Amino acid sequence: MVRGLLGGAAAGAAGTTALNVVTYLDMVVRGRGASSVPEHSVEVLAAKAGVSIPGDEDRRANRLTGLGALSGLLVGIGIGAAVGIARGLGWRPGPLPATAIVGLGAMAAVDGPIVVLGISDPRTWAAVDWAADVIPHLVYGAVTASVAQSLDRYASRD
Repeated sequence: MVRGLLGGAAAGAAGTTALNVVTYLDMVVRGRGASSVPEHSVEVLAAKAGVSIPGDEDRRANRLTGLGALSGLLVGIGIGAAVGIARGLGWRPGPLPATAIVGLGAMAAVDGPIVVLGISDPRTWAAVDWAADVIPHLVYGAVTASVAQSLDRYASRD
């Protein structure tokens, strides 16, 4: 179980890196700015929890940016850890179903809270907005699932 958790966390870290690469490439190609959703989510969650983010305007904004990025890493690594545990319990879908389940599951884990918190409404998104969300998450799913599977093969050699 611990091996699955740690291997899955490593797979999730690899998947998160791949998601970030695809997102940054999209920013380069389209010349678009970074999303403010992660830091806005942290801000809303902190307010609901009664926690203040300290600092003057610039330092507070910088802290929110850092916390937003860290929250994305934690979600990606956490979902990877869950995948590793599931694999340890016998979950073995093929590459395409694993990509879809892990990638779209990660997307739901991120987008669900932003809808519930009233930060964004996917019903108002244009096709390009959906693509900018779906494609990186499917890449996350593909990389996370394939790394987890590769680690399983490596571990079975022990």
